[in-house]
Amino acid sequence: MTYEEARAFIDDTARYGAVLGLASVTELARRLGNPQDDLKFVHIAGTNGKGSTLAYISTILKEAGYRVGRYISPTIFDYRERIQVDEEYITREGFARLAGQVKDACERMAEDGFSHPTTFEVETAIALLWFREQSCDIVVLECGMGGLTDATNVVKTTLVSVFAEIGMDHMGFLGDTLSEIARVKGGIIKPGAMAVSTAQRPEVRKVLEEICREKKSGFREVRKEEIRDVRYEFENQSFSYKDMQDLKPGLFGSWQIENAALAVEAVLALRDCGFPVEEEQIRKGLLKAVWPGRFTVVDRHPLFIVDGAHNRDAADRLFETLKLYFPDKRKIFIAGVLADKEYDYIMGRLAPLAAKVVAVMTPDNPRALPAAALAADIRKYNENVETADSLADAVKRARACAGEDDLILAFGSLSYLGELIRQVRMTSE
Repeated sequence: MTYEEARAFIDDTARYGAVLGLASVTELARRLGNPQDDLKFVHIAGTNGKGSTLAYISTILKEAGYRVGRYISPTIFDYRERIQVDEEYITREGFARLAGQVKDACERMAEDGFSHPTTFEVETAIALLWFREQSCDIVVLECGMGGLTDATNVVKTTLVSVFAEIGMDHMGFLGDTLSEIARVKGGIIKPGAMAVSTAQRPEVRKVLEEICREKKSGFREVRKEEIRDVRYEFENQSFSYKDMQDLKPGLFGSWQIENAALAVEAVLALRDCGFPVEEEQIRKGLLKAVWPGRFTVVDRHPLFIVDGAHNRDAADRLFETLKLYFPDKRKIFIAGVLADKEYDYIMGRLAPLAAKVVAVMTPDNPRALPAAALAADIRKYNENVETADSLADAVKRARACAGEDDLILAFGSLSYLGELIRQVRMTSE
């Protein structure tokens, strides 16, 4: 099987939809020799901050000399970005070879009367095979959606379950209340293992603590009072946590202080599991962490930032960050969202801050909201809105409106930011 044939196989599995549940992925893993049982995991769930927290943890562990697997979604620049070892993408040859093995197992499952695995289940199986083949010391694993019934929860050898902020998202799948969503996400907690959480809303914390008691698991939480000496400056943030002074996260955004503290707490929990990490390695890992598409600077003349704010909490945090970093800058926005997101809340929160908003339809996504429909919604909050025919057109329109000292911000669905970043870089001087 070639890489192109492997990608065609993955694309074809989209017809099986998205099915929550572990029966299919468990059977698939069994037929592949249960690669997950030969690995150790840090498993991350949450609504916002999962990816940034993963970037911090995995970079710290790499700095400490461990061979670290990363499994992430969605991707920004390259499909193979979702499966990494020591921050290097899975090879095309490796992906094709392992996809062939998984395809054979899927076909045998179908012949035996099992449901054909979904796209995410197939991708997860390929990732687990690659991590085992690459002899990873530890894998930092991001849930796709939820936790309890997410395909990644096929793993049983989790050392630390990590919880970024849990908020309202994917309500049609996970529940209509924070407590219901927290119960699903808390399903990644393993008996006797450690759970580490950022400071959560009271109803979320209560659920996570209940699950830990049920499973006789430990529970550690980042306490806000232990985050001290916080300095919020664009591209120069710092904080102290517990007995560590002047830590500098390499990712921007006011929320990154909390994500970095969560990563530090998770690494401290890992030290108790036999993974020694020195303070200097924590410092270097925090500073070197890279996570594209999360308040990422892609050009400077004028300043051009992209951010994947696509739900309520993310919109609130982006609003706070803009007020904190750029209270007086004139702002031009590019917005593209999916139709099944709470885009009216997002636009109501952010659109009033802009001198102009350019609405664009995210390309190649059946869930994308048409630009005209998005513009109609934005117009309720900001009359200075126009539509773009393409991402290239959106970048051109935003730049035409922006002065040298202004800020251009593209936000919304992560699915379009990679191509938008390419458009920005192609046309930069």
